[in-house]
Amino acid sequence: MQLSDFNYTLPEELIAQTPIEPRDHSKLLKLNSTTWEIKQDKFYSIIDNLSENDVLVLNKTRVINARLHWKNDYWRVVEIFLHKQISDDTWDCLVFPWKKLKPWRKIIFKFWLEAEIVSVTEAWRIIKFNKWWIQFLEIIEKLGEIPLPPYIKEKLKDSSRYQTVWNEIEWSVAAPTASLHFTEELLEKIKQKWVKIEKVLLHVWLGTFMEVKTDNILEHNMHSEYIELEQDVAERLNQYKKDWKRIIAVGTTAIRVLETMSKDDGTIESWSKDTDIFIYPWYKWRFVDAMITNFHLPKSTLLMLVASFAWKENVDKAYKYAVDNKFRFFSFGDAMFIER
Repeated sequence: MQLSDFNYTLPEELIAQTPIEPRDHSKLLKLNSTTWEIKQDKFYSIIDNLSENDVLVLNKTRVINARLHWKNDYWRVVEIFLHKQISDDTWDCLVFPWKKLKPWRKIIFKFWLEAEIVSVTEAWRIIKFNKWWIQFLEIIEKLGEIPLPPYIKEKLKDSSRYQTVWNEIEWSVAAPTASLHFTEELLEKIKQKWVKIEKVLLHVWLGTFMEVKTDNILEHNMHSEYIELEQDVAERLNQYKKDWKRIIAVGTTAIRVLETMSKDDGTIESWSKDTDIFIYPWYKWRFVDAMITNFHLPKSTLLMLVASFAWKENVDKAYKYAVDNKFRFFSFGDAMFIER
């Protein structure tokens, strides 16, 4: 398939710049990919579509304050974007302006945080810090900024709005945004309906924003991200499948974990590793039965994933409906619930 098949026209004013308050009052587009039926509601109405036969799978990652700023000898601000942790004290980073940071350069931040440039590849730097993981997290919580996507131009007043209400494990540089619609109250009401809740882990790295640059999408080199699925969670998920419960993935990150860990026989295994799974139309789905997701960028691998699950014609129709009805798009935008 061609990259142009996944393009669509989006008015700039529909790119959400701020989150809706409260979280669960965003719009919800409900799409049945079998009947092609589309309904519009508020996100809190998702509870009407759930029952004791359902399992919600959430991503428990937490976004770190990945944007660090340092003033060089000429008092020019250099941004150091933490991308991927290589070891306890060493990170792969994206820097701008990158020419100002040469190999073996010493960098001194506030709070006694020091760093050294270990290696250089154009805008990328391997940087070794003098603080290990726990100390480092505590310092960047004070020193760094939450890394909003480049299409969000407005400053976020409350950084907790770019975290899920159940975030647990730090390492992401972007939020699993479909999960941002849930409040603690809504989650509690869902549990009271005897809906099962399970958590997996995928740390979102910068590759999630990587553009597809090949006309033939099959030639695209997919980015990798770290995932974990614990043994007891895998055992329960396998039992749910055996009991014919519906597995509903909240967000494309949870989907990537479940489909990476699933096998052709319909079971899922426990593992911790990197995944570079690329899901596009004609992919053979093995574990996910329904999904909650946001509206994704044109020509993105996430849009291809959704088109694979719900059929491209359905997704084209749903996105046109969303544009015509002034839905809000991308990270702080509205949501879709897609079932078969």
